[in-house]
Amino acid sequence: RVVEKLVNDLLGVCRILSGDDFMPRLQPAVGVGGSLEGWNACGEDVVCRLLVPLKPPPGHSFHLELGT
Repeated sequence: RVVEKLVNDLLGVCRILSGDDFMPRLQPAVGVGGSLEGWNACGEDVVCRLLVPLKPPPGHSFHLELGT
């Protein structure tokens, strides 16, 4: 949870710095994987996987293209 909060704080700063331009909008990070779903970490190495969804800028949309 600490890592997820840190990443969301950094994303907030990126949103402020990017202003109102035509870049994709960064959404809050979503934790994925064992350590973020209540599993216990084993050993010294801990891996946290966070996905950062992107939202298209106003007036634009994302489209999936088959075969890419």
